[in-house]
Amino acid sequence: MKIIITVISLIVIMLGYFYFFAGYKSAFEADQQCHYELRLKSVELEGLGCDHDLETNQWILYQEGINAKPSQVIERYRY
Repeated sequence: MKIIITVISLIVIMLGYFYFFAGYKSAFEADQQCHYELRLKSVELEGLGCDHDLETNQWILYQEGINAKPSQVIERYRY
């Protein structure tokens, strides 16, 4: 029983580490990556844009909606 609790605890700690420390170190780095991906993917997709979300500390690569439909998030760059 103690082994199972230890293994589960280690898995939770590892997932927490990857979630909190795997993002970009600054908004500038996330911004640069978003705009880089924007240039690469604009060849195959139309209406792409990058936007900064201050509440969630991330840059968002999105595709604008057509005919008043909502935009679709392509990728998120968390910092």
